[in-house]
Amino acid sequence: MAVNRPLRISYIELRSAKNVEYIEVLFHDCRRSIRRQDKNRFREDFPEPLTVQGEALSFLVHWKRWYSFCIPVVNTIQINVRDVLCDSRSHEFQTERNKLDITIGLPSDGPSVEGLPAQGSSTPTNTNSLRPTTEGLLNQCPRFRILVIGQSGVGKSTLIHRAFGIGKASADNLKPGAANVEEELISPQNDRFVLHDSNGFEPADHANCDAVKSFIADRKSREPVKEKLHAVWLCFRIPIEDHGDRLLEDGAETFLQRDTSVLQNIPTMVVFTKYDKLLTYMAMKREVNPTAAAEKYLQKHCIDPIAKFAGDTDLSYVAVSSNVGLEQGYRKLIDLTHQKVTERFRLQTDTPSPVSVVTLMAQRIIPELKIRGSIDVGKQRYWRTLTSGANFKDHTITECLAVIHTDIVRVWNFNDPSQYLYCNEFRKLMADLAGTIDGSTPAPSRLARADTTGSVCKPGPPLLLLAPLILPFEAGLGLAQWARQTYQQLPNVHHKFMAYIVDLVHILEILFSLTAGDDEKKLTRGAVSSAFNAYYDSEMRRNVHRRIAGFDYKIPGRDTVLEEIISLVRTSPIDDNDISSALRKIPLESLAKDDEWLTNANSQNFKA
Repeated sequence: MAVNRPLRISYIELRSAKNVEYIEVLFHDCRRSIRRQDKNRFREDFPEPLTVQGEALSFLVHWKRWYSFCIPVVNTIQINVRDVLCDSRSHEFQTERNKLDITIGLPSDGPSVEGLPAQGSSTPTNTNSLRPTTEGLLNQCPRFRILVIGQSGVGKSTLIHRAFGIGKASADNLKPGAANVEEELISPQNDRFVLHDSNGFEPADHANCDAVKSFIADRKSREPVKEKLHAVWLCFRIPIEDHGDRLLEDGAETFLQRDTSVLQNIPTMVVFTKYDKLLTYMAMKREVNPTAAAEKYLQKHCIDPIAKFAGDTDLSYVAVSSNVGLEQGYRKLIDLTHQKVTERFRLQTDTPSPVSVVTLMAQRIIPELKIRGSIDVGKQRYWRTLTSGANFKDHTITECLAVIHTDIVRVWNFNDPSQYLYCNEFRKLMADLAGTIDGSTPAPSRLARADTTGSVCKPGPPLLLLAPLILPFEAGLGLAQWARQTYQQLPNVHHKFMAYIVDLVHILEILFSLTAGDDEKKLTRGAVSSAFNAYYDSEMRRNVHRRIAGFDYKIPGRDTVLEEIISLVRTSPIDDNDISSALRKIPLESLAKDDEWLTNANSQNFKA
């Protein structure tokens, strides 16, 4: 994991760009186009700031070919990240290179506060009161702050890798013996959590024990909730008595006996690692039920001793293993952590606390928690009163969908440095899909999968399986006409909003399933297209749209539209046979594809 904070960019603008065809920005292994706004100006706004890790970012300037007699067709302009960070207080870095005026916008101390831009313009036309709900929550608490304590070799790196969906290589950067509890460790692959790491309590290592106590006490006393410590994981390897293992070293015993009072009012999980080794041990002892025997052993030799040492300190206990088939321990750990965090940081109102929401965002194990987070955020404002449009007065539908889209995508928190889930192409696909509910978007004829051979596919995996990369709608050519009207102008507009919300959550849940276990890899267009098409082609999607189109919302005293959205969102697409079957047929090569969006309209093999 990266110790230094990465560069975060909220917008990029280039001016005086005469004779330029188009411009791209490169950062680590990602490439992103900068849209032309007018003849001599290019600009791209990033609703979720771009995260740049490394020493430099580059611009590829593609000049018009007739102009290339005096300069290369493509110029590379490199910007030193350190130079940009030096201007971070002004929230803007400006420079002139190769006759281009370059401006790089930097977000404030909190996350980006920009909503998604309207199609064809750099910012929405009327956003004075229309801001994503997640903006306020993340301004209060942008990251889930956790302290993980455990000796070298206990499995902390694997624990962090699995729980927060960062690459194993990033988690392995937690150097044995070099942990400094005060350091904030933030991964560019998931910057919704900040880790504080501490080695276990070695015998006679009073300095480390005192440092941990001091750190916890200091964080408890801080007032801004984003500065507080939100959870602690105490990690111990399960001992096998016949092997001469010990659960606790002397230093850990001392901490548990004398110092756990410092953990009061902080959600604390005791995590027992290497659970698979205990199961193997029980099998070797020829226990009739190795799992039941392991649970009994765990209670007697692990939980009871620690509970005795800790006294009245409120601790929760979980056993985990990284072995295939034993992932339930990680799910229990995340679920318990979220429950405890929610209880500890509960607000006086019935709205979720910023800490609870950012905990849901940070974890990458339980999709049901992402769904719950989407609901919690949505019903605070923008999913309510959709029939009257009270929240959207005088705003275009594009602007209204933008804040809803931003909130949902932020909750799911994919490793998406290229921001495919925020881009205009994906938003247009979602709007077109919602528009099919009443014919505002004509439903296209789908290409039969048996007909997808030919020049669209290259040699490699079976051609039949590459069809999910063909999208049903044209991507990125402007939002549908209905989305350009104001909310009040369109009859039954709430049906389209219901469809947009439910469709987006379902597609993101499918995408979550497709990308699980590939945490070190960035999101690709291939993965997004595969998830979209699996849902679009399913009977479930058609049933959802039929149910919404026939929905009667006129029940006095209740927001039945909100109730219906929540009911539909909670119906998991992963349980649908059509979708599950389609996902099993998608080859890894399709998920890795990162070519341009490929649609029926631009495929040579499309047949109406």
